[in-house]
Amino acid sequence: MPKVVSRSAVSSSADAQPTASSATSLRVYYCICGEFILVIDKSLAALPKRKTDEAIIIRCQDSDQGQQRVFKLNAIASDPILLERANGHEKQYRFQCPRCSLVIGYQSSPPPVKSASFLYIIKGALTQMQGQVPPDAFEGEHEL
Repeated sequence: MPKVVSRSAVSSSADAQPTASSATSLRVYYCICGEFILVIDKSLAALPKRKTDEAIIIRCQDSDQGQQRVFKLNAIASDPILLERANGHEKQYRFQCPRCSLVIGYQSSPPPVKSASFLYIIKGALTQMQGQVPPDAFEGEHEL
């Protein structure tokens, strides 16, 4: 049997400047059932919340007021719904967990994700600890 010789070289540079992508840490979020749902460049707790339903606002497109977030959503688009709000109607194109079908978030225009200016993540739908229910998941529910 012939002798196998392997050669590899490892190189590094202490003088190299860090790139924007290497300085950014990504956050991973899971559904309550444990399914991977979202990876994003900023903590959801640090993002603004919508006043109507306290959903977390993720900016999908650049505008004068802010820069878009870098994220990947692993969810299935479901049929749109029409909600009655105090100031009129709102059409929501919802996204569900691929495993348990829990509604994760919504946007104001038809799929695909990022086709609207904003993606809204429903309060309490995601957790950073896989298999652990977030503390705000059942906030506002009435006890029996």
